[in-house]
Amino acid sequence: MADHDCCTLVIIRDNHEQVFGAFCTAPLKISSLYYGTGQSFLYSFAPHLEVYKWTFTNSYFIKGSKEYLAFGGGGGHFGLWLCGDLNRGRSQKCETFNNDLLSFTEDFFIDAVEVWALV
Repeated sequence: MADHDCCTLVIIRDNHEQVFGAFCTAPLKISSLYYGTGQSFLYSFAPHLEVYKWTFTNSYFIKGSKEYLAFGGGGGHFGLWLCGDLNRGRSQKCETFNNDLLSFTEDFFIDAVEVWALV
């Protein structure tokens, strides 16, 4: 993703066959600070499409390192957290998006992940 300077759509299917993810207004990158804009959001398709928009509480949109990729934050929780090996993830209610759990369980295994660069 380092060569793309565009919005990204992250799509995840977990071990419970739930589909959810994040829309990011910035390319995914390694950063010690949060980045992105309030146009970012989380979404889930269970039991129907739910979109979780920015609450204006904080600006913790995206943060990435070699160890993890996180979307949304606050109060020690991430709306969506992915382990660096993209095998495991976690979804928690976070202040940035005031989202419900995106998966059936807080911790999940990732069956498939896709990232689309929207150019």
